[in-house]
Amino acid sequence: MIRFLIMILMLSFLGLGKGRAQEKDPMEEPKGIIGRYYEDDLPVIMKFVNELPNDSIISKFPFLTVVSWKYDGSERNGMPPKSVNERMILLEGALESSMSNSDIFTHVYSRTGNNLKELVYYTTKQDEFMKMLNGALEKYDVFPIEINFYEDREWTDFKKILKDFKK
Repeated sequence: MIRFLIMILMLSFLGLGKGRAQEKDPMEEPKGIIGRYYEDDLPVIMKFVNELPNDSIISKFPFLTVVSWKYDGSERNGMPPKSVNERMILLEGALESSMSNSDIFTHVYSRTGNNLKELVYYTTKQDEFMKMLNGALEKYDVFPIEINFYEDREWTDFKKILKDFKK
């Protein structure tokens, strides 16, 4: 996959992606990036905090956890239709709310485009994440998502993202 960076904007996400698992100095303003690259000639938007957490956080979360939602974006240049996007926002909001009350997972990045939405986390244990996820989503209609876990003790996946989006 060839990534071509079109724009990088430095933004404050008001703590997006950092729950109890990555609490920091409340006076420190979080840093984040929204970037765009192309995959199969379709834009993909990435959102993430542009820094690795400290080693104690990395060692606590050995499992890369990818929540994927495939959709038909053929009418919107690979982006989700409005109704699908609204449901995706519900899903992401439910996970963010759970993250603020949990220390078993932390958000690392989100990507949207080329007919795929991915919410990517690192977690302590797969069964604990699934229990939290099911609890967070129980009041919603079923979401068409797939969840995959990968052992990634060194956070290799996220390090690649950081490298790809380096200035």
